[in-house]
Amino acid sequence: FSGADLADGSCAHPTIPGRVSPLLPANHVTMTKGTGLVHTAPAHGMEDYSVASHHQLPTDCLVDESGYFTEAAGPELKNKNVLEEGNEAVIKMLEAAGSLLKEEKYVHSYPYDWRTKKPMIIRASKQWFVNTADVKATAQDVLKKVKVIPTSAVNRMLEMLDRRTFWCISRQRCWGVP
Repeated sequence: FSGADLADGSCAHPTIPGRVSPLLPANHVTMTKGTGLVHTAPAHGMEDYSVASHHQLPTDCLVDESGYFTEAAGPELKNKNVLEEGNEAVIKMLEAAGSLLKEEKYVHSYPYDWRTKKPMIIRASKQWFVNTADVKATAQDVLKKVKVIPTSAVNRMLEMLDRRTFWCISRQRCWGVP
């Protein structure tokens, strides 16, 4: 059957009794990326966030700033590192629930921190989002006054800024990007 046959359906959560999860279509899930039926983690990626926003799903983040599951993830996962013992704990929970169909090693394409060379987990944080033409126009005007090297990059930056629909005013890092 095709994925469209599953749209608007639901399934029982594999480890949380009584929790029902909706089955939702998403353009970023294709035959060449993923299995076709994937989980959505709205607090951990732009595509998932967009799907959740479109369907008014909560965007709760169960991972803290250090990469450990929070209390909201449940007692079995609390204080476990997501990329280390957290993975093993989830596998054990799925096995105990009779919901593990297959387990195999997979090298995930996580983004890597350029300073530590370690994988990073993208997570949502509280921000101030604005959606106004004034902010966009101001940002573009200011960028035109910045000396950019190489100069050919200015037009690409202006085009990227023009395509932005939401703006996040934030300063989360104490360092710049490479």
